[in-house]
Amino acid sequence: MASPASAEGAAAPAERPGHAPPEPAATRAADPDEVRDATYANPFAPPDETESTPEARPRSLFGEILDWMLAPLLLLWPMSIAVTYLVAKTIANGPFDRALETDVYVLARQIQPVNGVAELSLPASTRDFLSADNVDKVFYQVLGTRGELVGGDADLPLPHEDDRPQPGIVEFRDDMLHGNDIRVAYTTVEFPHEAACEDAEVRAAGAAGCGAPVLVQVAETLDKRSQLANDIIKGVILPQFVILPLAIVLVWFGLSRGLAPLTALQSNLRARRLDDLSPLEARRAPPEIEPLVTSFNDLLTRLSQNMELQKRFIADAAHQMKTPLAGLRTQAELALRQDVSAEVRRSLEQIATSSEHAARLVTQLLALARAENRMSGQAFAAVEVSELARLTVRDWVEPALAKQMDLGYEGPDAPVTVDGNPVMLREMLSNLIDNAIRYTPQGGRITVRVRPDEPNQEVHLEVEDTGPGIPPAERARVLERFYRILGREGDGSGLGLAIVREIATMHGGTLAIDDNVYQTEPRLAGTLVRVSLRTSEAIRDLP
Repeated sequence: MASPASAEGAAAPAERPGHAPPEPAATRAADPDEVRDATYANPFAPPDETESTPEARPRSLFGEILDWMLAPLLLLWPMSIAVTYLVAKTIANGPFDRALETDVYVLARQIQPVNGVAELSLPASTRDFLSADNVDKVFYQVLGTRGELVGGDADLPLPHEDDRPQPGIVEFRDDMLHGNDIRVAYTTVEFPHEAACEDAEVRAAGAAGCGAPVLVQVAETLDKRSQLANDIIKGVILPQFVILPLAIVLVWFGLSRGLAPLTALQSNLRARRLDDLSPLEARRAPPEIEPLVTSFNDLLTRLSQNMELQKRFIADAAHQMKTPLAGLRTQAELALRQDVSAEVRRSLEQIATSSEHAARLVTQLLALARAENRMSGQAFAAVEVSELARLTVRDWVEPALAKQMDLGYEGPDAPVTVDGNPVMLREMLSNLIDNAIRYTPQGGRITVRVRPDEPNQEVHLEVEDTGPGIPPAERARVLERFYRILGREGDGSGLGLAIVREIATMHGGTLAIDDNVYQTEPRLAGTLVRVSLRTSEAIRDLP
């Protein structure tokens, strides 16, 4: 028959007030941006119980900041190269344009009017000046007052009539010649005209009648300009191939240093003892982390208060539950001293036995609760293990003699200390001895041993018996609460080894179960339970 709790768990979850039912997966739009924003809005929120699909974990803070710092840098780098190239071309055009302007002025001075016609006389020095460039090819052209070619290249393209400059002013333009890009500098030279040409009506009748200014053009290809621009780009980009990786390394290092307080906070928390609930020093944290540390301190305060309430509840429960059970057992034992019928005597004996078992169960449950509550402020101190084991064995001598058992102790002569809670360690060893007495047949042998392991800086607490032993397949399960091996005699509750495991874990120790072979032919083996704890010297040597 299913319990109410299991029935409720099997039923469909009811809609909570104020919450709409989850939208079907087929109609829900999976927007990555919305999922990302929702994740970073509260990454520590508890998972939605209505969602069964596991969500991807948010990215690391280091990687997120690094991406936002390096991505703009890597994107702006090609843009800076393009802008640098344009600036380099502009810079390269300046000196070459001034050289073309000089060439135009020099060529214009070589034009002389002869009988009203412009003539170009180029001395050898001027001709060499125009052809001195070994990289770019230079072209020039002189057109007379009537558009006739006075000298130079006839194929050089002409400027628009509206773009012809005033005499003595040099203009520049970009053009094409024979499929090549060229840079052209041009100006006009004005000749003295006849009187008829000075009349406005005659001048308006046409330039062919009175003559136009002489056009002087000098052009060159753009090879030198491109070469200079490329040299500038190389001079700028090559150092960037060294600077950019260095900048990435510096960003990485700076980001690591910036996140160092978070790493230090993590190390501080990991180095704390399980029972240390003292607040962190918020004033020593950077301003950005101080609210986080303050909130964490508030959480520690609330947790400490809850632990204190739980400890008080455990203490009250121990008193309130054990006292009535002890009274019930006492009353049953007093009633057994009276002259009663056999049936009543059996009932009273059953009541006394059950109350004793219930008191033992309550004691073990409270011990298990204290052991599982590892952060309840348990005070750790130096405990001498040999002395603690001797006192514990002495407490169990009478129950062992009642079953005609040989309960012995073996320990070192030198003291061995561990850091722990003496009450909990004694409870742990008592549960091991109690289990051995309960499951070992009458007349058996039980040995409690304290064995130092100096090379590993450990001490082993061992309890071995001549009982039926624990099969290897059952050794993991007997550590579970309330688990008992089927068919095994004894009135145990199934909590003893669970308590031992929790107390050993609370002290940073380990628990192992092995065979205690006490007779080889025929082979008979009991149980050997070993709890290994670090010594105080080993704990002090930890970094």
